Amino acid sequence: MQHRRPRLSKKAKTLLSAAVALAAAAGIGVAQAGESSKKCTAFDTVTLGKYYVNNNLWGQDKGTGSQCVWDNSRSGSTISWGTSYAWANNSKGTDSDVKSYASTVLGWHWGWKVDKATTGLPLRVGDRKKVTAKWNFTLSSNPGTMNVAYDLWLHGKSTADWQDQPTDEIMIWLNRQGGAGPLGTKYGSVSLGGAMWDIYQGDIGWKVYSFVRRANTTGATLNLDDFTQALVRRKLLSDDKYVSGIESGSEVFKGSGRLDTTSYSVDIG
Repeated sequence: MQHRRPRLSKKAKTLLSAAVALAAAAGIGVAQAGESSKKCTAFDTVTLGKYYVNNNLWGQDKGTGSQCVWDNSRSGSTISWGTSYAWANNSKGTDSDVKSYASTVLGWHWGWKVDKATTGLPLRVGDRKKVTAKWNFTLSSNPGTMNVAYDLWLHGKSTADWQDQPTDEIMIWLNRQGGAGPLGTKYGSVSLGGAMWDIYQGDIGWKVYSFVRRANTTGATLNLDDFTQALVRRKLLSDDKYVSGIESGSEVFKGSGRLDTTSYSVDIG
């Protein structure tokens, strides 16, 4: 349901304009659109500073339904955005087929939409730079079969572009609903960031590693370097690989719901 915005008084409009002007003078990026500016076409994007929100419908050929994304705000490296979706299987699809992954993108995603110098990526795994990722979100009740996860893309070189297939993919599941499960088989478990995670490994033409949090959460502050190093220690990942892209969003298998990201940021170094 799309919410109507309340009318602003002349005084409120003046105060809002002044606040925006002060933020700009202070060097704080401010962007506000909200649900009234939502985008619902496949692979529509909204740029928010060094990130962009991607209405990724990569599995839509196996489903019937729709998905929309919108941005709410940006202040510095912190953004707020949302997505709503409704998916059912079609004759080609099953409950195990992902239909969509509305997500924020930092860095590479089959090419570069935002200049590399702005994103801080790619990042060599062996350099051991801290990657602080903060995410707070809410989910609608009964959101279907889905997960809320980070998705990291890795390459064997620092010059990856649109034509370069990744060598490795790392997913970090913060929340899963409706019986959603990761690709592959369970490898082991690890304690990171104050929580226990089960590690899964699979292969879809490149290696996929999934860290699935045992207890669902709607907020986390993580050092993503901890997760790549957990794989290096287990000799599953070599430290000469490069993290080219960092995404975050809702991976939907079926059902209807919405994800509202109240605050999200990724800071490197």
